[in-house]
Amino acid sequence: MRLLHTSDWHLGRAFHRVSMLGAQAEFIGHLVTTVRERAVDAVVVSGDVYDRAVPPLAAVELFDDALHRLADLGVPTVMISGNHDSARRLGVGAGLIGRAGIHLRTEPAACGTPVVLADAYGDVAFYGLPYLEPALVKDEFGVAKAGHETVLAAAMDRVRADLATRAPGTRSVVLAHAFVTGGEASDSERDISVGGVAAVPSGVFDGVDYTALGHLHGSQTITERVRYSGSPLPYSFSEADHRKSMWLIDLDAEGVISAERVDCPVPRALARIRGTLEELLADPRLVHQEEAWVEATLTDPVRPAEPMARLSERFPHTLSLVFAPERAPDDPDVSYARRLAGRSDQEIAEDFVAHVRGAGPDAREQAVLRDAFDTVRADESVREVAR
Repeated sequence: MRLLHTSDWHLGRAFHRVSMLGAQAEFIGHLVTTVRERAVDAVVVSGDVYDRAVPPLAAVELFDDALHRLADLGVPTVMISGNHDSARRLGVGAGLIGRAGIHLRTEPAACGTPVVLADAYGDVAFYGLPYLEPALVKDEFGVAKAGHETVLAAAMDRVRADLATRAPGTRSVVLAHAFVTGGEASDSERDISVGGVAAVPSGVFDGVDYTALGHLHGSQTITERVRYSGSPLPYSFSEADHRKSMWLIDLDAEGVISAERVDCPVPRALARIRGTLEELLADPRLVHQEEAWVEATLTDPVRPAEPMARLSERFPHTLSLVFAPERAPDDPDVSYARRLAGRSDQEIAEDFVAHVRGAGPDAREQAVLRDAFDTVRADESVREVAR
C-alpha cells in the first residue's frame, strides 16, 4: 500500500502578515496531482489542518475544496486534529464525510478504533490519535498523572489491544500529533509542554508498522518507522533551511517500508541576512536574496534612519527587521527581547522571582509555577474550543 503522509497545513495562517492562502491552495493542487500521478492508495494528514480553532471563512472553503477533490479521486484519506485545531469543529459531520472516504479522527475515545483499508496482501489498520491535551484526556485514559507520555502510552495500549484481535498479518499505521524526542523544533510551533516536558520517546509507538507524525514543521526521520512530514509551507524564518515536502511511504506485504520525499511548491525563498545597513545594501554576495522573503538583522551600534525603507529598495520583500547591535550579553543596553530570546515561560518567571527576591525559587516553588502555567494553558485550550 502506498501512503502519502502530510501534516500541519495551518490553513488560514499568514507569514509575517503576508497571506499564504494562495500558496496553500497551490499546495492542495500539488497534493491532489501527486495522489493521482503517483498512484497513492491512501492519504494521511497528521493534524493542524487549520491554524486556529475558529478559522476564517476562506480557510474553511479551501479545506472544503480539498475534501471534494480528494473524494473525487476515490482515494481514502485519514485525518486527525492537531493542537491548533478545534477537534469538535473539525469533527462535525465526520460520519457523513466518512461515506465519501474522508475519515476524520478527532475523538480521543476512538483511538483504538481504526479505519481499515485493504490491498492485495490484506488489511491495513489506520489508527488516528488526535492531539491529546493531557489535562483534558487523563480521565478518559485512566492515568493518574497528566503528561504527554502517559496519555500517549495509554492511547497506544488501546491501539495494540485492538491490533491483537485482528487477523494475523494485519499491518498498522498510527497518526499522531506530538513532540517526539529527537525531533527538531522551529519558532512556529505552539508550545505544548506540560510540567516543563513536551517530548515523548519514540518507543511509545512500538508495535506498529508506521507512525505518521505531525506538529513539528521540519520533515524529519526519528526512526525508519517514525517520521514527521513537516509543514508544506514555511511559517517562520527559522524554517529558512527547511526542505518542504511530504513522505511517500510504500508498505509491503510484511510491513516493511520504503520512503521517498516529495517536494512541495515553494512560493518564495526565505533569507536571513545580518550586518550593518550599509553592508547589506552593498554586499554583492546577497544578490540571490533580492527576490526572497527577507529577515534582516541590523548590527549597527546606533539605529540608522529609515532602515526598512532603505532595505526595501534592494530587498523589496523584506518582512522582518531585527536590531541586534554587537554588544556584550551583560551590557545594560541589550534589549529586553534579546535577554528573553530562547527562554521558556517557566525560566522567565523563575528569573523574575530571583530578581525581586534576590534568590531563585526552590523546588517546591518551581513546582507551583509549573502547575500554574499548565493550568492556564489547559484552561486556554478549553476556552478556545468552547468559543
